[in-house]
Amino acid sequence: MILINLLPHREAARLKRKEAFQVTLVASALVGGAVVALVYLTYQSLIAEQQGRNEVLRSEIKNLETQIKEISNIEMEIAALKARQKAVEDLQSDRNAQTFLMNELVRQLPDGVYITSMRQEGGTILIQGVAQSNQRVSEVLKNFASGSTWFARPELLEIQAGSVSLSSRDQRRVANFGMRFQLLRASEVEKAAEAAAKK
Repeated sequence: MILINLLPHREAARLKRKEAFQVTLVASALVGGAVVALVYLTYQSLIAEQQGRNEVLRSEIKNLETQIKEISNIEMEIAALKARQKAVEDLQSDRNAQTFLMNELVRQLPDGVYITSMRQEGGTILIQGVAQSNQRVSEVLKNFASGSTWFARPELLEIQAGSVSLSSRDQRRVANFGMRFQLLRASEVEKAAEAAAKK
């Protein structure tokens, strides 16, 4: 006997496939949503963790900035104290500078050279004088340049021929000169002496 199925089996199979597809679609959407939510939550926790680290770094940076300001203030105070100390030491050493100047002038001026006026402007000494000849003036320059530890950078400003009356009949020719040089500080003389000793 032959059995014939007159029920719409193709439509039933199609409905089953359609239901299975829809179930798979819903399941895939749920799994996809769960994966997206999991990834989102993971990234959110990573972002929150990084923001926490950033906040810690910001607070540490603020602490370091305040410490740097304190250190710079301390360094400025130290520099000011060193400047004051140097000023006091310079004043202490410059207290005897005039004595050294006079003593050194006596040593470095050759016979036949006389100083008529002297003026000090800071560390620069200006002198006017009379010499028996131009050679004596050049000797003064040479002595100031190389023979003195207290004098530096001598410079001849002017030299003029003149005459001096020794008596009513006796007149001598002389050289009137103007010169400028630097008077070194005691600390500079000590440094120069130390440098010369090392050589």
